[in-house]
Amino acid sequence: MTNPAAATAATPAHEANAHANQFALLGQRRFAPFFWTQFAGAANDNLFKFAFTVMVTYQLQLSWMPPAMAGLAIGALFILPFLLFSATAGQLTDKFDKTKIIRFVKNLEIAIMLLAAWGFVRADAVVLLGCVFLMGLHSTLFGPVKFAYLPQVLDARELTGGNGMVEMGTFVAILLGQVAGGLLVALPQIGHTTVAVACVLLALIGRGVAQAIPPAPATDPGLVINWNPFSETWRNLKLAHGNIVVFRSLLGISWMWFFGAVFLSQFPSFAKEVLHGDEQVASLLLVVFSVGIGIGSLLCETLSRRQVEIGLVPLGAIGMSVFAIDLYFASRALPPVAVMGLGTFVSQAAHWRVMADLALLSLFAGLYSVPMYALIQLRSQPTHRARIIAANNILNALFMIGSSVIAGALLGAGFTIPQIFLFTGIANAVVAFYIFMLVPEYLLRFIAWMLSHFVYRFEIKGDEHIPTEGAAVLVCNHVSFIDAILLMAASPRPIRFIMDHRIFKVPVLGWLFKLAKAIPIAPQKEDPAAYEAAFAKALQVLREGDLLAIFPEGAITRDGTLQPFKGGVMKIIESARAEGIEPPVIPMALTNLWGSYFSRIELRGGQNVAMAKPFRRGFYSRVGLNVGHAVPPVEVRPEALQQRVSGLLAT
Repeated sequence: MTNPAAATAATPAHEANAHANQFALLGQRRFAPFFWTQFAGAANDNLFKFAFTVMVTYQLQLSWMPPAMAGLAIGALFILPFLLFSATAGQLTDKFDKTKIIRFVKNLEIAIMLLAAWGFVRADAVVLLGCVFLMGLHSTLFGPVKFAYLPQVLDARELTGGNGMVEMGTFVAILLGQVAGGLLVALPQIGHTTVAVACVLLALIGRGVAQAIPPAPATDPGLVINWNPFSETWRNLKLAHGNIVVFRSLLGISWMWFFGAVFLSQFPSFAKEVLHGDEQVASLLLVVFSVGIGIGSLLCETLSRRQVEIGLVPLGAIGMSVFAIDLYFASRALPPVAVMGLGTFVSQAAHWRVMADLALLSLFAGLYSVPMYALIQLRSQPTHRARIIAANNILNALFMIGSSVIAGALLGAGFTIPQIFLFTGIANAVVAFYIFMLVPEYLLRFIAWMLSHFVYRFEIKGDEHIPTEGAAVLVCNHVSFIDAILLMAASPRPIRFIMDHRIFKVPVLGWLFKLAKAIPIAPQKEDPAAYEAAFAKALQVLREGDLLAIFPEGAITRDGTLQPFKGGVMKIIESARAEGIEPPVIPMALTNLWGSYFSRIELRGGQNVAMAKPFRRGFYSRVGLNVGHAVPPVEVRPEALQQRVSGLLAT
């Protein structure tokens, strides 16, 4: 949830929603300096690490660190601080102004890079290994700030776009840093000095840009720091586990890092042993992978209607598995040839399929990760959001270490690299299915997203009136069996529906509504106990600060007209007010659904029935949802609400 006070401190209120798309954020002070600070830091990290890796692999002869171990040692040293200090970093970020933390971290980066510059000039591997650890510490301190800052200065409808920009920028910076590091360190005579100068210069640029980041006040200034990293790590994990959707999303993100680490770690060997390419081919694979991640990250805002759309996560998981598995089939039968340069490699059609698989695999990984990050930011309590992110970083590090161990074990067991990719793609499908069964909201939002993008042309007007936090009651006309699914697609938050008990008997739809934890209601005369239980559950939803939706007509329309509203909504509002809860009521109107396959337009045996003629109105027909201004609970009357919904139907 966005912290309004902090957002106000960072930027004028009107600026917060002024941008038309995610790229416009780069023209705003609340985002642009932060973006370029993050960009410079990620580029410097990778320029330094890759230049050092090339140095110890090709230029230095170290008996105590053979070239085959260099990448592993550098990677392990960089990840170690995430395990040791993430918990402390999360506390510091919650306790202090985030902008001050960012500037402190950038000052630390300058000091580390000055030491690294001395190490490069002297070609001192011991000093540079120490700097790898210190840069890991630098990234550990910056990680919680990076993801806790965004929800403090962006509103809920900007989070997906903001995260997409940061994710894209990070991978572009990684790519540029690695390319620059490899090129600079290879310069004859002056390579080491050039790298030293570049590292210090990038650190200075990052610190200069950080000076322009506006204040982002502490969210929990009274927090007492626990300096014991082990007990605090355990406490952070328990804190994250307190919100089960958030915690399982952390596991989902960590799995994505596991998945990505398998591919990134195998690129050099894959290029050499399977594709028979040289170092330039290995670099090309990295470029293709990075570009795919960037494009996928940027697509998230477009595909999500500028809201946190976790329905994209299953889509991303499906794509990751499909193209990881196809990468196995595309690469397993390549004939053995002499080592190829870049030109020879790209001239062969079989290699284009390999590159397409890598590009699409990483694109879908971007679709998978960005909404998950945005969901965690949106659903975490602001007072301990940074500690939740710290828990995420700890889990990420553990999963990446696990990735190296499992990949090494598979190679040791005789697996080929394409077989490891196949194994990872299948494992991803299994893990994703398990996560989506544990957290049905992902699956439900995916179905809603697919329905509203590929079955109907779904246009939403006034969705800014749907509250991004706090309890509220949504009231809507009832036209078809899929009304609830379309409302899910329109809301950035989960909705609990009160629905006629008979709809739960409809094949497939009934199962979906049970997954969505919809509340069945029966007429009071038919089943008084079920009637009262439904209102008790509805009150509990509002008590927990969530969205509750009700169709006040009581049944799906049989003639396409708006039916009189019943008094159930008044019973809910009055019960809530009796407990001191004042939920606003949001009128909504679904349009153009009458006549669709799911509406009761067909006449069979003298009764109006639905789902009788598939595609009776063609495919991809236009439907809509109009959302009106909130009605204060004191002004709620069934007749007045009906008039408001009727008015929305006419707009």
